[in-house]
Amino acid sequence: MGRGKENEGQTKGVSSVVLCEDIVNLLDFIERLNNGRIQTSLNTHKIENLTLELTFVSAFCHLYYSLFLASSNDEMSCISNEIHDLVQSLFHPSGEDMLVNIMYHDVPRLLENIISYISSHSYAEPTMTEDRLVELLDAILIYLQCLRCCSDLIFPSMTHYELLQNVFGNLRDFHRLKVNGCFKYDTIEYVLPHLQLMALRIVNFCFTFLGDCTLHDFDKSEVTRLNSKLAANLLVDVIPVELEVMHICFTNLKGSNSEEVVRSIKQLLEASPDILRESLIYLQEHMIINAVTPSASTCNIHVMIEFLLIILTDELKDVIRHDKLFVLLARLRELTKELFILFRNLEENMNEASGSNLNMLENIELLKENLKNVFLKARADSPQLRFPMSDGPLFMTLLLTNLGDLVKSNASSVSLIKEEIKQVKEDLEIIRSLFGYVEQELHRDLWTCVLDTAYEAEHAFNSILARDHGLLQLILILPDTIEKIKLVKKEVQEKIPKRIVANAPNKPVERNSSSTVGKIIVGFEEETEWIIRKLTSGPAEIDVISIVGMPGIGKTTLAYRVYNHKAIVDHFDVCAWCTVDQERNEKKLLQKIFNQVIGLKERFSEKDIDDGVADKLWKQLCGKRYLIVMDDMWDTETLDELMRPLPEFHKGSRVILTSRKKEVALHGKCHSDPLYLRLLRSEESRELLKKRVFGEEGCPDELMDVGKRIAKKCGGLPLVLDLIGGVLSRKEKKETLWLEVLHSLSSSIFKDEEEVVKAIQLSYYHLSDDVKPCLVCLATYPKDEDIRMSELEDLLIFQGLEMKSAEEVVDELISCSLVIPFDDSIIKIHDLVHDFCDIKCRKEKLFHFIGRSKAPSSSDLMPRGIIFYYTDVYSLDEYRPVFDPEQKIPSVKHLLSLKDFGVTSLCFSYENHLKHLRLLKSLDLGSVTLPDSLLNEIGMLVHLKYLKIEMKTNVLPPSFSNLCNLETLVVYNDICIILSPCFWSLAKLRVVQMTWGAVFDPVITVLDEDLRLENLTTLHNLYLLGSEDTEDIFKRFPNLKNLQVLIKKQIPEKICFPRLDVLNLSAFPQNSLPEYTHDFPLSLKKLKLEWFTVTSDILSSIARLPNLEELTLQYTIIEEDKEWNMEDHVVFQNLKSLKLSRLIFSKWNMDDHVIFQDLKSLELVDLSFSEWKVDAEKSFPVLEKLLICTCDKLIEIPDSFGDIASLKFINVRLSPQLKESLFKIKEYVEEMTGEDKLHVEFNDPGP
Repeated sequence: MGRGKENEGQTKGVSSVVLCEDIVNLLDFIERLNNGRIQTSLNTHKIENLTLELTFVSAFCHLYYSLFLASSNDEMSCISNEIHDLVQSLFHPSGEDMLVNIMYHDVPRLLENIISYISSHSYAEPTMTEDRLVELLDAILIYLQCLRCCSDLIFPSMTHYELLQNVFGNLRDFHRLKVNGCFKYDTIEYVLPHLQLMALRIVNFCFTFLGDCTLHDFDKSEVTRLNSKLAANLLVDVIPVELEVMHICFTNLKGSNSEEVVRSIKQLLEASPDILRESLIYLQEHMIINAVTPSASTCNIHVMIEFLLIILTDELKDVIRHDKLFVLLARLRELTKELFILFRNLEENMNEASGSNLNMLENIELLKENLKNVFLKARADSPQLRFPMSDGPLFMTLLLTNLGDLVKSNASSVSLIKEEIKQVKEDLEIIRSLFGYVEQELHRDLWTCVLDTAYEAEHAFNSILARDHGLLQLILILPDTIEKIKLVKKEVQEKIPKRIVANAPNKPVERNSSSTVGKIIVGFEEETEWIIRKLTSGPAEIDVISIVGMPGIGKTTLAYRVYNHKAIVDHFDVCAWCTVDQERNEKKLLQKIFNQVIGLKERFSEKDIDDGVADKLWKQLCGKRYLIVMDDMWDTETLDELMRPLPEFHKGSRVILTSRKKEVALHGKCHSDPLYLRLLRSEESRELLKKRVFGEEGCPDELMDVGKRIAKKCGGLPLVLDLIGGVLSRKEKKETLWLEVLHSLSSSIFKDEEEVVKAIQLSYYHLSDDVKPCLVCLATYPKDEDIRMSELEDLLIFQGLEMKSAEEVVDELISCSLVIPFDDSIIKIHDLVHDFCDIKCRKEKLFHFIGRSKAPSSSDLMPRGIIFYYTDVYSLDEYRPVFDPEQKIPSVKHLLSLKDFGVTSLCFSYENHLKHLRLLKSLDLGSVTLPDSLLNEIGMLVHLKYLKIEMKTNVLPPSFSNLCNLETLVVYNDICIILSPCFWSLAKLRVVQMTWGAVFDPVITVLDEDLRLENLTTLHNLYLLGSEDTEDIFKRFPNLKNLQVLIKKQIPEKICFPRLDVLNLSAFPQNSLPEYTHDFPLSLKKLKLEWFTVTSDILSSIARLPNLEELTLQYTIIEEDKEWNMEDHVVFQNLKSLKLSRLIFSKWNMDDHVIFQDLKSLELVDLSFSEWKVDAEKSFPVLEKLLICTCDKLIEIPDSFGDIASLKFINVRLSPQLKESLFKIKEYVEEMTGEDKLHVEFNDPGP
């Protein structure tokens, strides 16, 4: 670039005409580059960067031409020459790809010179002529339009930019009216200085924006952050000027005879609702994102904003009288202006004006009255909303739960209608208390009326809170609906007397493998013996034993009985169970089989699937006699894929196949014919029903006849007998009540799958109202999934179903045979019950499952929640409507919950938003990293109670301080989160989990005395650096019960723990645990210690904790690799579970002086000890389970474990040297008891 020439010591720049042409040509080139009309070898990313850089060059060029041309100096002349040469190069290229050279050489040098110029120059005009102001306003508007051509690259959220452009365009048009002499100077005299000041501020904004963006090398996230910050501060000043101009136009200029003025006023009038709405949304977001300190004034500002937005978000032309629209907009404009002025005063730390607060609230009530009597059109007669679902009691339970949450909410949007919500809740609770199932049938029309009015009230509340045509709902429809509910309540009270509800007996149910309701097995003795013969004898070649029958007939139960039979366990070297269902990912199923073959029982995710799993499975099974169960096979293709890796070595290996489909069983046949499972015989049906209802007790004589008739109507189907038995077990043992059940059963219940569902429906109806939605929510799990108690508890919290604990819910579901317990922590759900829940979910609009079906359309009735599933079937486009407010799908605006199940490939763009999901109470996007823009938008979802997210930053967004109802916060983070002041503002928090830890803000050395979280009960992964005052810290969580804490660097001299139930204490790096274990709270029920060096004395102190039930020691060294020898007569009084993992010690000397008198489960993993001295019968008198894994140095399992009468199960993994002693103990128990009562498992996959 050699255009710069010396002329008497000065560099001569290009002329204004040439520079103007360069601007036009550069913009034209940018547009063609953006549209792909320029041939280049640059990839898409580099083209985006070059477009961005050229856009800034053109914007700078335009500003220079408009503002500095008259005072051009040598530096600017050189830049103008470089710009001209650049444009010439673009339109007269030389070489194969001139863009590469320009991008890497010319443009960077030019940008460096521009940055230097911007940093050394500022713009100011002490005096500004009218002509100069016109030029300036025109120049700024064109500048904003310049940036528009690549807005998607610069502005991920366009709201502020568009608002600034629209407002400034209006102000420029207004000033042009004055220049053209359309009105007198004195009419607008007082606003002109504001216009001039605003123009100067915008010019400086433009230069600052250009400088900062170029300095940050066009980093999009940094550009976005800077733009939002600069534009936000600017809009606070610009919007009040715009509102003042609107006031002048609608008052002083209203009677003007000028056609140009009339046309401008008309245009402004049409645009004013949008401008006012966007201005208020901006103000609300600005206050939230910048975490303005709460006060009476800020709360009232939020309430007023909410009220005005309900009005402005509606279609005003459709609902406001035409002759009153102008007057209403004038009122709204004045109120908006007052809000901006009050907010600006608060930002400048001016004293709160109590009078302004009072006037604001009075203005709301006055405007509500005027809307009703003056502004709103007469309400046209419209048909009443009808309850669109079928399960009224379920709807009422969920509605009352939601209304209860709203009553307790501190959200400003709720403040407008809180009294109405309270009134509706109280009336509906009274009505619901009077309507049992009998009353619903006797007074069907009245019950229908109740549901219709309740649904109408819910729709009104949701529409107002979601700003979804909420104006008519707020002013007219909601008051009418409240009156209807009062009248219905009166009629109900007159017609239905108060009910005396007798609670049905509900015995607690043990959830363990030995007393499982779902495993009561009656009948099929001949079938069991036949299958065992087929498995243990017959051809040496592989054979497939198929069990075929309808759902609920007992195929899986029979296969499970055989699978666990002693003869089968002894006969086969390897056994594995795989539930297939309709899973089409064969590799996933093979991985499931392979993991069982090698002894891994942990869950695995999609990313853990090994592409070579088929070969690995073949190698593991080679030379072994194996049994593989393939439960619930649906198609022949999947069967072929699963059979292919199974080796054939004439060892007598077998496959058990269960299926509903005869053709699948015939396709898999090798030697044996399929077993077509029969229905239970009459005597077997009666026996199963009797055991299900009475256990080992006998049936009373007065119930024998009706019991036989009920058993007969169950048609010999085990699932139905189990379900009906669950219903009967919860009823009083009276003949009249049993006859009610009898009459509700169809005589053809066994002939049709739909009839089986009716039996499930009967069990469902007999659940308590609080548990029904909990059962239906189990449809969110995939079929045949293990449902862990911890996950179920989290699901119930996510759905807001916390009326009962997870344990209480499961107990009731077990007692009704609707779930199958497997141990203390896992339940399963039968396929037909899952189908029932899935249908109920859809029919009652509880959830929409994207991934199982397509996204909702604009015509769909709104579901309460949406759940994403990872799937290859639907493209990611199916997910988009949820996050795009422009789709205008009403169901999305009324969502209460949103959850993803591992949709890690979902990526968000600038078009995606969350802020329109205003009713969300639960949000789980833990599989997706959210950009800063969406994290800020989450702060606007004021109804959130549950939030699970993934984020990369180390501090919560300030906008989160607005989440006044948040109770559960789970953050998946790669770096430690700093607990900033925002964290302390979340007063309702109960559960906080940070996956990679959280630390107190190191900048704040002394916490404010008032910083307390009274409701916090669970805090996971808190990091202590060792210098904190733990007494001061933990007193701020007075009700903390569950704590996970990691001590880094140094261990404090003393830790003052609160009154905890659960404590997980870790140290990193490894450190000695000080002698203050007596300070562990006596209330502790669960204790886990990791990465500590402890003494036997400390362990003895832990033993004296009176309430301790679970103890885990992990990565722990005992007395520097010495013998673990606790003091005499140590008794762990209430300990039920002990897990020792990766402990380093040489010997464990227990003899008879260390007693675990209540221990049920002992787990030893990767321990280094070689000698174990123990009298197991004395030390573990009630032990039931012993698990040993990777204890390489332990020579044998002590023989004395065979003397423990309660021992039921021993599992040994990856410890081949213990095999002999394991089976020696099993043989000893059989010899001593004469029973096969001890179940053992030995897993050693070998080399």
